Amino acid sequence: MTLGESKKRVVRELLIGLLVFGVYSLVQMMHGPARERAADRHGREIFDLERRLHLDVEPALNRWLAPHDVLRTLSNYEYATTYVVAAGIMLVWLYLRRPDRYREMRNSFVVLNLLGIATFWLYPVAPPRLLAGTHFIDTVREGHTWGSWGSPLVTHANQLAAMPSLHVAWALWVSVVLAELRHTRTVQAVSLVHVGVTLFVIMATANHFLLDAAGGALVVWIGFLVVRPRPADEVKAPDAFFLYVENPAAPQHVGGLAVVDTSAVPFSRDALAATVRAHLDELPRFRQRLQFRGRHHRPRWVDAPGLDWDWHVPERDLTRPDGSPGGFAALHALVAELASEPLPRDRPMWRFVAATGVEADRAAGILIVHHVIADGVGTVAQALNMLEPRYTPRIPAQRMPGPVKRAAATAVGLAQLATDGFPKFRLPTGNAPARGFTTVDLPLDGVREIARRHGARVSDVLLTVVAGAVTRAVPAAPHGLLRVSVPLMVRPPDAAAEGNLTAAVMTEVPLGPFPQESARLAEISRRSRGLYTGTRTLAANFAMRAAGAILPVPGHAWFARTVYGAAMFQAIVSNMPGPDVPLSLAGPPLAGVYPILPLAPGVPIAVGALGWDAVLSVGVATDPALITDPVPLGDAMKVVYDELTDGSSAHPPAPVVEGRGVV
Repeated sequence: MTLGESKKRVVRELLIGLLVFGVYSLVQMMHGPARERAADRHGREIFDLERRLHLDVEPALNRWLAPHDVLRTLSNYEYATTYVVAAGIMLVWLYLRRPDRYREMRNSFVVLNLLGIATFWLYPVAPPRLLAGTHFIDTVREGHTWGSWGSPLVTHANQLAAMPSLHVAWALWVSVVLAELRHTRTVQAVSLVHVGVTLFVIMATANHFLLDAAGGALVVWIGFLVVRPRPADEVKAPDAFFLYVENPAAPQHVGGLAVVDTSAVPFSRDALAATVRAHLDELPRFRQRLQFRGRHHRPRWVDAPGLDWDWHVPERDLTRPDGSPGGFAALHALVAELASEPLPRDRPMWRFVAATGVEADRAAGILIVHHVIADGVGTVAQALNMLEPRYTPRIPAQRMPGPVKRAAATAVGLAQLATDGFPKFRLPTGNAPARGFTTVDLPLDGVREIARRHGARVSDVLLTVVAGAVTRAVPAAPHGLLRVSVPLMVRPPDAAAEGNLTAAVMTEVPLGPFPQESARLAEISRRSRGLYTGTRTLAANFAMRAAGAILPVPGHAWFARTVYGAAMFQAIVSNMPGPDVPLSLAGPPLAGVYPILPLAPGVPIAVGALGWDAVLSVGVATDPALITDPVPLGDAMKVVYDELTDGSSAHPPAPVVEGRGVV
């Protein structure tokens, strides 16, 4: 490592420390009468709980220490200094002597501190010595200990940050690091003595309760849990998320409908199965199944002993009894049927159905993959492995900020997410897995031209088309702001096809009459502008990963079911990139490819769009409780697109129906 690189590393580490201290300072600046009252109340609640549990050892320790002048002074200085010195020495030693473990241990230290600071913000707690009427003796002020925390010299100390005790947390972190690195028993014993002394001091000086120390131990445990490497074959947290949200009424499959032109080259189930077989080496999850290990552990990926090809790649002939083709209505009904059937978890969770007899010159392959395997973009990438000629998707390189800027942007994004609100109303939904499905083709160049002309994005145009179509085709839809989940890609260009590497952010789109759809587009563009700053995306991605890392499996499952569904949003609209060249599947050329998105629990509409060879191919999944037949919804999407193209208003303003809500 060159001197310049070494200096950059040191500067980076210092900036990370300053960032954590800056977050702490922001929380400290929130000091005010309301927080002081809350901290006093919380402190008394903790003290009352300890008394009920017979854990209130602090008064006796405090009374014993107070009259011992020398011990009292030493305790005050120990409280103020040794935890900082011990943690500082450990960080420097790790940096210089154990660079192989430094990053992991430093990250655990950062996590425990951020958890502590978050607790200070959300649940301020006053130390025992500041609780009037509890008869605790403030050993610092009574002993006039110069320079210790709580003395006039150190006025910057946060007086409302008793829970958790970071003094205990830092001392305990040092001990855990030493144990992790298998340091000498003598050094580990000295560190454990330091933890014990610190535990005694924080209570005897009336700076913390015993439960505050327990909180400190908890954040240390979580800090190491977050950064600890997990087995390579364990299902990752963002992927397990979709196992937890799935229920019988909301199967979580993603996939695609690939329509092929059979006018020159035939299409068959055997050819499709041979294509999949030929590419199995590139599709590891197609060869693996889940192994469940109880409710407190995430499942593992294990090799499946064999594939039931008749089940994984079946044929469905849509030809009518009279010998005529079943048509696209029958194809869409088949997609809806497959999307409504939960995939068994005792085998690889995918199917590739060969649908024949669609039209005289049309057949289709329907790929269904469980969301635990991949997100929408990942499913496209896996499908591309089986198409000819070989096509490598051009995922644009994303300029990622450095660690400090990324942390700051994530903090800003978390604050934005916290203020985003909740759905204003709910769309009709049922409790059955029944689905409707239809497809829509829009000229990709035309959509891009609309976006360019209005200073919007392609995703804004798609949101407008969906909102306008719902207004026209769904009489039961209230007029007001529809809260929509918009998945945004955080997939690096070199990422594997497996895994969920998108982050969902929320926007609101107006339902109801507009003088022109261009006015709806302008409003949607204005509202969605904040989606693309990157802060919300980073924060949503961080929250997804942090929840999985911090929470035990039952807690992560609860988190997933809480944040993913009708309580948070009422529709899903996703726009994904696709290839811009002609491709073929199992022989015949592709005539159209449409995303198949799952409905979230209690969410009755999911719209996926894929830019594919000059066409924006749209797949629309609906709950029959919202609209019995989704075809009119697809037709309305075309009407909205046409209006945006020519700028006219083909849909006069509708009267506001009483009881349907207002914007």
